[in-house]
Amino acid sequence: MEKLFPRFSELFAQLGLSSTPADIQKFLTQHSPLAFNIRLQDAAFWTPAQASLLQELLQEDANWAEVVDQLSLALRPEPDEPEPG
Repeated sequence: MEKLFPRFSELFAQLGLSSTPADIQKFLTQHSPLAFNIRLQDAAFWTPAQASLLQELLQEDANWAEVVDQLSLALRPEPDEPEPG
């Protein structure tokens, strides 16, 4: 039986990134905050293949889109923090 929603670790593995909790936290720290006017798949830190995969997941698969949206939110500034730039 397939899970309803993939986990962050599964998304990171799909992106070819380390999926350990420590490495996920390190990635989030290194790449945050991402400005609200930049779509996640357009962020400069993705390879072209990673950006393409994120775009596909958002367009074609509701289960994966949920976890991609969660990643996007995790990279954004907190509501009380000013945006970068």
